[in-house]
Amino acid sequence: MRGEPDLRPLMAELCQRGKTVLLPIVAAREAPLIFRPWYPGCDMVRGLWNIPVPASGEPQAPDIVLAPVVGIDRDLYRLGNGGGYYDRTLAGLPARPFVIGAGFSFSRIPTIFPMGWDVPMDVGVSEKGVTP
Repeated sequence: MRGEPDLRPLMAELCQRGKTVLLPIVAAREAPLIFRPWYPGCDMVRGLWNIPVPASGEPQAPDIVLAPVVGIDRDLYRLGNGGGYYDRTLAGLPARPFVIGAGFSFSRIPTIFPMGWDVPMDVGVSEKGVTP
């Protein structure tokens, strides 16, 4: 989506290394995301906001979430596109995965003024490295 890094090359490389890659899917507005397996060449359909998502596959719970950011603050709170899907999802998973906010270095901001429902990332990554 606009302002977010394109993670497709990383996803393909992870699949090549034998890792399972899951893509988030908005199954219903204002509901937690579900995650379905993705691999290069899998059947895709247009989901909400016309974003391609895997057409089928059993939903799975991720161990690691790589969440694209349009902004990330010094306390590792994420600014996305305003739907609250990642926060809702992370708060509702049975076991909290390790969460990586992936964005560009220019996406660093002093604060997003987090609300009570915002969930911080464990680390942030950009083209300039890792922010603990």
